Amino acid sequence: MKVKQFRYASDNLGYLVYGQKDAIAIDGGAVREILSFIDANNLNLKWVTNTHGHSDHTTGTRHLAKATNAGYLNHKSFREGEELVLETGKIRVYLTPGHTMDSVTFHIENMIITGDTLFNGTVGNCFSQDLKSFYKSIKKLLSLPDHTIVYGGHDYVRESMAVAMRIEPDNPAIEEYLQRYDANHIWSKLEDERRVNPYIRFNEKTVIAFLEKQGLAVGSEYERWQSIMAID
Repeated sequence: MKVKQFRYASDNLGYLVYGQKDAIAIDGGAVREILSFIDANNLNLKWVTNTHGHSDHTTGTRHLAKATNAGYLNHKSFREGEELVLETGKIRVYLTPGHTMDSVTFHIENMIITGDTLFNGTVGNCFSQDLKSFYKSIKKLLSLPDHTIVYGGHDYVRESMAVAMRIEPDNPAIEEYLQRYDANHIWSKLEDERRVNPYIRFNEKTVIAFLEKQGLAVGSEYERWQSIMAID
């Protein structure tokens, strides 16, 4: 299966997962562009769904369903590990609460569509106020192989790397990460995130030292997670 990324509303990122004939739209805010792509590639939009319920991600869902007669899959109804069969491929759904309690992640072959749970270079805000669930969700995603490609819900790369540089000014991987940045295709691998993303590097000595200088708790892994999430 293939994944096509669509940018809309400045920094939002939506996706079309497709095979030879069928497709599923995830956070399909770029309605016009998605419909054009479907038409140009003779695709059938089988389903529309979302990574979570925030309006900037659901804005195109009804429009796409109405224009194509696609079925609507309510992201709130997914079960952990549920698989969606699209032609000969499978899309596995992980429940990843934290940013919101209804957040989910879609795993397609070596790719994950993470919404606002894990961005390229940072993580989402914990609007649910449930840091424990968010911690478990991030740990779940980090259990995937290094070569897994991360497709997030927004392009916050430059802002995120500015924060990363403040936390780890001597980390050479940050500049390398920025050099690969392409506003027309936002992606990274989990191995890249492990090198630069301070919000998943909370066990690294340099990040721990930064947290200590801020007077934040670092005694356990979960305390370090709580502390890094307190950094703006």
